[in-house]
Amino acid sequence: MADHGKRALITGINGFTGHYMAAELSAAGYRVFGLGSIASDEQNYFQVDLADLPALSAVVAQVQPHVVIHLAAIAFVGHGDANAFYDVNLVGTRNLLEAIGRSGMAPDAVLLASSANVYGNSREGRLDESTPLNPANDYAVSKVAMEYMARLWLDKLPVILVRPFNYTGVGQAENFLLPKIVKHFKEKAPVLELGNLDVWRDFTDVRALAKAYLGLIQSGAAGETVNVCSGQTYSLREAVAMCAAITGHQLQITVNPAFVRANEVKTLCGDAGKLRSIIGEWRSPPLEDTLRWMLES
Repeated sequence: MADHGKRALITGINGFTGHYMAAELSAAGYRVFGLGSIASDEQNYFQVDLADLPALSAVVAQVQPHVVIHLAAIAFVGHGDANAFYDVNLVGTRNLLEAIGRSGMAPDAVLLASSANVYGNSREGRLDESTPLNPANDYAVSKVAMEYMARLWLDKLPVILVRPFNYTGVGQAENFLLPKIVKHFKEKAPVLELGNLDVWRDFTDVRALAKAYLGLIQSGAAGETVNVCSGQTYSLREAVAMCAAITGHQLQITVNPAFVRANEVKTLCGDAGKLRSIIGEWRSPPLEDTLRWMLES
């Protein structure tokens, strides 16, 4: 697609989601700039800490982005340092909004990635955006706090909050469940240690997620909070069976009690009705297609 001269700034561009978002925005004609915390010699990339407001402000003033996609976060719930969730996910996001506000630029959209973790894990059924928030760990609490803080900026910036449910794809870290399962099948491992197999989760393909984010940016959904989810649930047992069917490899599953989370809700499923009402027809590929892509990569 032709370059329409619009600039996009992605925070956390080096991360799993960042790579796909950059490709999606480039294909849509944006000039993509990236922010991250690690060194890189990529073009249009800035190494900046979200805690450093002056440096952040300088980059935003230089790039003058038309759209900002804020993906940078500490996302692994098992991360050891609870304070880091608040430093990065809450204070870092506030610094970013402050930097955009100071830049004098009036962006088209500022998309902030929250998480479906804000709903907690105690409610069954399809969760929509009106489901009461019930965060159950520091990560989720930091995201709830980020959402409330971001609302303070709604009169100044076109903020869109997204709450992605589980999503996966090629390149996701192996401390996440599906990549761990895929790795065992690729290596033809004899045994796979998991927690509770009979939990059902809603999985989105990361490529579909990036398309959803782009759709929201382009639809002018300022002020909205939107679930991004497939609306389909699969149990871990089913995911393992799909991998076995695709690869022809059988492995033994052992349940490690240390991996079984107390009070884990059996089924977590999102309702993507609001997303579709904003961006039109959208769906995530069946999980089997995503797993095949991951297994064959």
